[in-house]
Amino acid sequence: MRKWWSGDPLQTETRASFRSINQKIAVSVVYVGAMFMAVMDLTIVNLALPTIARQFHASPASVAATVIGYQVSLAVFIPASSWLGDRFGARQVLLGSIVIFTTASALCGLASSLTELVTFRVLQGVGGGLMTPIGLAMLFRAFPPAERVRASAILIVPTALAPAVGPIIGGLFVTRLSWRWVFYVNVPVGALAVIFGLIFLADQRLSMEGRFDVVGFVSSGLGLGLLMYGVSEGPNIGWASDKVILSIAVGAVLLIAMVVIELRTAQPLLDLRLYSNRLFRSAGVTMILTSVAFFGLLYLLSLFFQDGLHLSALQAGLTIFPEALGVMIGSPLISRFLYPALGPRRIIFTGLIVLAALMAILSRVDTGTSLWLVRVILLFLGVSVAATFLPSQAAAFATISAAKMGVASTVFNAQRYLGGAIGVAVLTTAITALHTFHMVGGHRVANIHAYQIGLLVAAGIALLGALVALSIHDPDAASTMVRRQRRGEPGLERSEVALGELPN
Repeated sequence: MRKWWSGDPLQTETRASFRSINQKIAVSVVYVGAMFMAVMDLTIVNLALPTIARQFHASPASVAATVIGYQVSLAVFIPASSWLGDRFGARQVLLGSIVIFTTASALCGLASSLTELVTFRVLQGVGGGLMTPIGLAMLFRAFPPAERVRASAILIVPTALAPAVGPIIGGLFVTRLSWRWVFYVNVPVGALAVIFGLIFLADQRLSMEGRFDVVGFVSSGLGLGLLMYGVSEGPNIGWASDKVILSIAVGAVLLIAMVVIELRTAQPLLDLRLYSNRLFRSAGVTMILTSVAFFGLLYLLSLFFQDGLHLSALQAGLTIFPEALGVMIGSPLISRFLYPALGPRRIIFTGLIVLAALMAILSRVDTGTSLWLVRVILLFLGVSVAATFLPSQAAAFATISAAKMGVASTVFNAQRYLGGAIGVAVLTTAITALHTFHMVGGHRVANIHAYQIGLLVAAGIALLGALVALSIHDPDAASTMVRRQRRGEPGLERSEVALGELPN
């Protein structure tokens, strides 16, 4: 009997054919697992910080380094992901980055001191910074333009589900087991993703000539890292702090220098010429503003429900969870029916208008409001989130060639992570400026008005995103506006004439 590892040509051809047929499924499974870990990590760890501080006898400011260290490491290594994936093979780098992230997660759970925990969180950020952009590039290379709305619908589930279930899982682990389980939970997910990828995932190696852009890596990595650090620390130690001002100023200068250098470099690490692409630019800016509003909202709601409405961490998580259900309900409706018929511009604009309106409604919630009413509002809010994220992501890459997909994914993900960090910083600053607590009769009472104003700020940012969405031109995204045909259905839809990759 011939063995599968024997090198027999027939066996090799069969395995190659099997991989080729299943690449859409293979990439989707591996990347959804990676994305779920990366996104959930941003929310689940926050719930464990007070317990970690008590465990290691550390101050809140000291333990915050576990979050900031991860975010800075993430920002530093995102720019290098495209070059590494194209140079050494997307499959190898994606699976290697998942191994790094998973191993670092296990080490975080085993940490015996705060110093060890922060060190392992930085290592975790290395894996997270590499796997997210490379996975997205592989996903959109596996799906042709006509099917990228479908791919975005697959991707939107972990993107929106992970932040919603994070508080639930985190609350259960912290209260019933141990804070260490907020890191251990990544181990089985990462291990399964790597095993599945080793068996089914084919490589997407592109020819890569030229040396690594060291100047671009240093300027972009340090610039994004310092900016992320300043934005993260601003709400905690004050925006007037010398440390915050210096980090933001130096980070901004480095990023400006990076833009100048990269535009003059023949083979830049970050090809900023992508912003000359009208559709990528409009969809990208819309995504930044949507990320600011959405991720800032999720962070604010967690604080509002626990500190303002006096819910437990588990109750808060269960109240936020309907948002994820709304995303899962809205995604297939939008990808199969609305997007092919209406195009991205009107869907994104309407989604952001509805998102802003629901945020404004949430700003009226107080201790006397029924939680079931809040959950219904969040259910519809999830549908509006799907109407925003899904078309933005599908449209952004509609006119990007396969050769440019890696660097486009890198830029796109850097925008999204930076937008999320800015959202948390802006809304935290808004509620802190209004004082989240005040004294009434000698007792400390939550200032619900501060959280309500924060929700209105998020609504205003969503409205700004809606205005930017009007700059999206549907004809540019024609190759993605294709209705899925039923089996045996004759004829071509109006956009099926543009199924091939368009030049950048």
